[in-house]
Amino acid sequence: MQHDNFKDKAKDWDNKSNTNTKTIGGAILERFALHSEMELLDFGTGTGLLGFEIAGHVKKVYGVDTSFSMLEELVAKNSSELSIEPVHQDIIKTPLQRSFDGLISSMTLHHIEDLHLFFSTIHSNIQDDGFIAIADLELEDGSFHSDNSGVFHFGFDTKKLRKIASNCGFKDIEISQVNKIKKPQQEYGVFLLTAIK
Repeated sequence: MQHDNFKDKAKDWDNKSNTNTKTIGGAILERFALHSEMELLDFGTGTGLLGFEIAGHVKKVYGVDTSFSMLEELVAKNSSELSIEPVHQDIIKTPLQRSFDGLISSMTLHHIEDLHLFFSTIHSNIQDDGFIAIADLELEDGSFHSDNSGVFHFGFDTKKLRKIASNCGFKDIEISQVNKIKKPQQEYGVFLLTAIK
């Protein structure tokens, strides 16, 4: 059984500031013309903060996460008006056998050790002309998390990230800063990477 790094954090996750997720959601909606026939994958959905920002604009959002505790919190928020389909799976180790119109993700990429494997795997899960929209931290000094267990990257060099995405088959790659997260010690930039298959 895989260790659930977020077991102790899940209950209080939504009590933290959600403004970052709302800003990321808004940036995705500005960038892509989403519609009611689309099925999207929310990678590292957690409690569904980003997925719920997007779910009302598409046919269905599938929220994938390795943390059962986080998905329990997500399911508790589902309603007949707005819901996300939970998928408890490590889709990098065990890829999904279907494709989606797009993939969204917020603040999950720094938990992924092998970036080439990630981008090549999700490339196969996105339909032709489908999109990815991935938000995460710009390069930082390791002080963003109070505990860096399960953190493989202290933010990202966006030029290197662009090259990896390109090498894995994505095109029309755009990366821009969409937010800053203020913490007592400093400010941290948040970027949004978007690309087309």
